[in-house]
Amino acid sequence: MKTIREFPQEIIEEENVFIPVTDGLHLAARIWRPKGSGRHPVPAILEYIPYRKRFGTSVRDEHTHPYLAGHGYACVRLDIRGSGESEGVLTDEYLQSELDDGVAALHWIADQPWCDGNIGMMGISWGGFNGLQIAALQPEPLKAVVTMSSTDDRYSDDIHHMGGCLLGDNLSWSSVMFSYNTMPPDPALVGERWRDMWLERLDGSGLWLKTWLQHQRRDAYWRHGSVREDYSAIKVPVFAVSGWADGYTNSVFRLMEHLDVPRKGLVGPWGHIYPHFGRPGPAIDFLSELLRWWDRWLKGIDTGVDEDPMICAWMQDSAPPNPEYDMRPGRWVTEGTWPAPDIHRERYVIAEGRTLRFEGPDPAEGEPEVDLDVQSPVTLGLHSGKWCSYANGPDLAGDQRADDGGALVFQTDPLEEDMELLGAPEVELELASDRPVAMVAVRLSDMRPDHQVTRVTYGMLNLTHHGSRDHPGELEPGRFYRVRVPLCYIAQRIPKGHRVRLSISTVYWPLAWTPPEPVRLTIRTEKSALTLPCRPADPDATVPEFGEPVQAPGPRVTSLAPPEHEWMIRQDLGRRWTELRVTDDRGVMRLDDIDLTTGARAVERYGARPGDFTSPTGETEWVRTLERGDWKIETRTRTRLTSDRDNFYLTAELDAWEGGARVRCLSWNETIPRDMI
Repeated sequence: MKTIREFPQEIIEEENVFIPVTDGLHLAARIWRPKGSGRHPVPAILEYIPYRKRFGTSVRDEHTHPYLAGHGYACVRLDIRGSGESEGVLTDEYLQSELDDGVAALHWIADQPWCDGNIGMMGISWGGFNGLQIAALQPEPLKAVVTMSSTDDRYSDDIHHMGGCLLGDNLSWSSVMFSYNTMPPDPALVGERWRDMWLERLDGSGLWLKTWLQHQRRDAYWRHGSVREDYSAIKVPVFAVSGWADGYTNSVFRLMEHLDVPRKGLVGPWGHIYPHFGRPGPAIDFLSELLRWWDRWLKGIDTGVDEDPMICAWMQDSAPPNPEYDMRPGRWVTEGTWPAPDIHRERYVIAEGRTLRFEGPDPAEGEPEVDLDVQSPVTLGLHSGKWCSYANGPDLAGDQRADDGGALVFQTDPLEEDMELLGAPEVELELASDRPVAMVAVRLSDMRPDHQVTRVTYGMLNLTHHGSRDHPGELEPGRFYRVRVPLCYIAQRIPKGHRVRLSISTVYWPLAWTPPEPVRLTIRTEKSALTLPCRPADPDATVPEFGEPVQAPGPRVTSLAPPEHEWMIRQDLGRRWTELRVTDDRGVMRLDDIDLTTGARAVERYGARPGDFTSPTGETEWVRTLERGDWKIETRTRTRLTSDRDNFYLTAELDAWEGGARVRCLSWNETIPRDMI
């Protein structure tokens, strides 16, 4: 990473600016802009998130926004209501009040003497979400969007659910926000009212996981903020970005297919992280790509983005399984439109002998049908990694042989030629369940000649949702159904001599919550198949060349305790208990420029007792600290989720201390009925 210290324009920084929004509230912003913008107004770029500009994202912000400001933009990093120094209380994600506040902030920015009235929104994750959502409201100042690691569908393709299955990251993510919401504003910026603001947050933010668990099907709660409800509402150009290790890849391709505005998509090998910090690598000079985009749509400069291919994706080469890649070998490939006309679908029939048989133009006839059963152990999936990799630990999938022992496995003969995939594979199954509520998990893998198995992509389906996400229905035990399971989009080269492996299981814990009872699925061969999106190799194609990543200088930071990221699988044979323990210790650091010391540490545990489908348990604990001189804050949050056949059981605790004295001790104990999950 190269640090750039001199820019075309000298910049000034406004450390904390209060922006009036709705309900009489004021949100806190940090602004970098060219020194001469008061006389010569410039376009603005808004990043609007709840992760605390003062300490949560300050390092990332300073590496990114001053670079853009130094190239002629006013960059506004705005904290959502109830976060950082912003007033109010944050009670959930993507509320209408959040979107209304964002629209009000856009108009305020447009009215400032340093802004020429043209504004773009950019952000990763939450900021990518609300960029799309606010664009759909069509505020006049908003002229373009860069959305990274976000989704157009909050139910079917977000951190909460996948294929109607409840994701383990639903618990993990709710715990992150449960912890974040305990943080006070900085007294150095808001003065003596900091304590009243803090106590209001502690008492009012609530337990978000309870709300999310009360919406287990695709209802109006999830349709709100899902721009796929009406793609035509978005009228401004959209640049959509993600990575193959991220959880938010599929939406890039859907946005390219369904939007009717200037648009482009970029997918690298990265996790849930900005591409100029991208990991797994290679990272790219993403800041230059942002400038090309903003110069075109906010300044009207012909930068060539109009001629860019619609899709630019990193075609990953085969690699041994590794839960923590530093780099993923591969190359960039492009497509001028999406769906791409040169990508063809190849169908592989699930056949007798647990094979995948290529179905060519003249399909075989008269092959015998065989019914094969699979009933997976409750702990299958411990090597699945996270639904969304945050590129800060061994959170990717490991060798799939560890999970394949409890799955039904089919594979091809060794490939006679290289195979390149670009798109979303799909599995069609004719199956029957012996229980009314069941799920199926499907994994597509690259089996190497030495028999190591690397997961390429996967998909899941809550079988009660096979006909409708909005109105699921119980299965009739013993009855055969035809279901389709879409797998996540991927770009992957599988070399000659390797095998394509398909693994089918009835459990995928803890990536997804388990069914309420043990389930046996019967799969009918010859009536079930895998379809692959095969792309012809184009070794002579012209592809973009991204430079080495650059950044602006960051803040002065002193590390007081190093980060620690650890994933441990523990089997207690005496207690018959298997557990995945995840440690996410962010370390302790002092932001020297503002003399603020901050620390954060999380421990997550996901355990189950073999054979007992009432035993799965998810527990999380976060500890956060802030300190400056005699001002010391510590908060601890704990969340525990269990279930039986009929209900989820949710308990949570929040403790907060000021200078060693406890100021709040809150607890929750909730029972939420299972709704065919």
